[in-house]
Amino acid sequence: MQVIGLLGGVASGKSLVARLLVQQGAGLLDADRAGHEVLRLPRIEAAAKERWGKEIFGGDGRIDRAALGRIVFAAPPEGPRERTYLEQLTHPEIDRRLKRQSEAMVASGIAAAVLDAPLLLESGWDRLCEELVFVDAPVDVRLARAAARGWGKEDFWAREAVQESLDRKRGRADVIIDNSGSPEQTRAQIEHYWHSRFG
Repeated sequence: MQVIGLLGGVASGKSLVARLLVQQGAGLLDADRAGHEVLRLPRIEAAAKERWGKEIFGGDGRIDRAALGRIVFAAPPEGPRERTYLEQLTHPEIDRRLKRQSEAMVASGIAAAVLDAPLLLESGWDRLCEELVFVDAPVDVRLARAAARGWGKEDFWAREAVQESLDRKRGRADVIIDNSGSPEQTRAQIEHYWHSRFG
């Protein structure tokens, strides 16, 4: 099975591209969803509470990802230190889940899967990929999309700052998808890409 990894800046539209690839027949390896699930594991919750206190938990008793994000995306030196701790805590389990999903897809005969991971290069998950697709969109478009998610400019730039540069991501990519226009324009590019690779 070929694994297609997605690269792009914050709010570039990687999740849209992942959905469009799934519609073409790809399996989905969703590292973000796996990350959500891992944060609900009792041992992870206990370690997070010990590290950051009960303030990061919401009214439902679960970790509030926005509250946790404010800690791990804070300015240096605190933010990077806390983010490293979170990654060491959660990434091994996320990695195991992605591998299990991948093995199940291979067993079911799926020809290709798309790996949608927020920090693909930074986490080292690009090692699982045969091909890397860069989802491109100008910063003003990405800022508007982030605002629609409820993120302020500070949230956007804090997340952008911890990622590899767009130039490095673009340079690593085998394919570039322009996601600055309408979803239909992006869909047309994905259909062309898919059929050129997988018939």
